[in-house]
Amino acid sequence: MPQRGNRRAERGPSVAGSTPRDPSALHVPVLLDRVLELLAPALDRPAAVVVDGTLGLGGHSAALLEAHPGLTLVGLDRDVQALELAGRRLAAHAGRIHLVHARYDRLPEALAELGIERVHGVLLDLGVSSLQLDSVQRGFSYARDAALDMRMDTTGGPTAADVLNGYSADELTRVLRDYGEERFARRIASAVVRRRERSPLRTSAELVELLYDAVPAASRRTGGHPAKRTFQALRIEVNGELESLRAVLPAALDAIDVGGRLVVMAYHSLEDRLVKRALADAAASRTPPGLPVELPGHGPRWRLLTRGAEVAGDAETAANPRAASVRLRAGERIAVAA
Repeated sequence: MPQRGNRRAERGPSVAGSTPRDPSALHVPVLLDRVLELLAPALDRPAAVVVDGTLGLGGHSAALLEAHPGLTLVGLDRDVQALELAGRRLAAHAGRIHLVHARYDRLPEALAELGIERVHGVLLDLGVSSLQLDSVQRGFSYARDAALDMRMDTTGGPTAADVLNGYSADELTRVLRDYGEERFARRIASAVVRRRERSPLRTSAELVELLYDAVPAASRRTGGHPAKRTFQALRIEVNGELESLRAVLPAALDAIDVGGRLVVMAYHSLEDRLVKRALADAAASRTPPGLPVELPGHGPRWRLLTRGAEVAGDAETAANPRAASVRLRAGERIAVAA
C-alpha cells in the first residue's frame, strides 16, 4: 500500500507490533534535506508562512521551523493522535505554529479562519503515515491481524469493513480496479460478496485469507503480496484520498504568493499523475497556440523546479525503506493570476 512520505509509502508490511511509546523518536522524514533545499528560497523572508498539509509526526515541520526562525507554520492533519504527538514535538516553537484538525483539502478554510491570505510554501507528503501504519490496531497493514478500520481520522466515517460488507460487487470492483490497479478486481469482489453471505468480514487476517484463495497462485509468485493492492484500494476509498488531492492541488497553487513554492511527495502512480498534471497545467502558457508572441497576462504562472519526479537515493532507501516509492515534484509561483 504505497504511502506517505515523511513516513508514508506503500512500502510493504509494518514490522512494528504496536505504536511506539514515542513514535516521533523513531520517525525518519523522507527526503528531508531535499525538502528543506526546495523550500528555503521561498521561506527565507520576513514573516514567511508555510503550510504542512500532512503534519503527521511533525518531522518536516520541526526541521523547517528550526531552519527559519521567523517562520510561521500551519500544520493540518485529520488524525487527532498525530496532532497531539506533533504538538509535543513542536512545543518549543509554540508561538509560531497553528495546528488544525482538518483534511488537507480544507486548506482554504483553515487559512481563512486564521486570517492568513497568502502563504509562501506548501508541503504535501501524501499517503498513510508511519504512526498510522505502525499502529497495528488501525488496520492499515496486511502483515498483522487487526480490525478492518483504515481510517486516518478515527473520529468518524466508514471503515474498511463497512466498504467490504456494504458495497455491491460492482462498486467493490470499481474501487479495487481504480484505486488498487488490481487485475483480479472482479474476481476478488465476487469472493468478498460470497464470503459475507456467511458472515461479515471483520479482520485483516480474514481478508488476507480470502485474497490468497481468490488471486491465482501464478500471480502470487510474481506480483508481490496478494493483499497489497486491495489494502491500498480500500485505504484510498475509506479516506477519500484522491478526491482530497484533486481538491487541494488547485487550492494550494492559488494560496501561494509569487516566489512561493509547492512541494509534493507521492507514493503511488495515481497520486503522482494528479500532481504532475496540476503542476504542468500551472506552468503552461495560456496564449493560444500559433500566435507569434506571448499575450500579456497569458504567460505561465508557475515554473517547474524538478525535471520529472525525483526519487530517494540508494543510501536513503537502505536506511529508510519507506522512502523507496517516493516521487517528489515541486514548483515555484512566478506570476499572479491574470
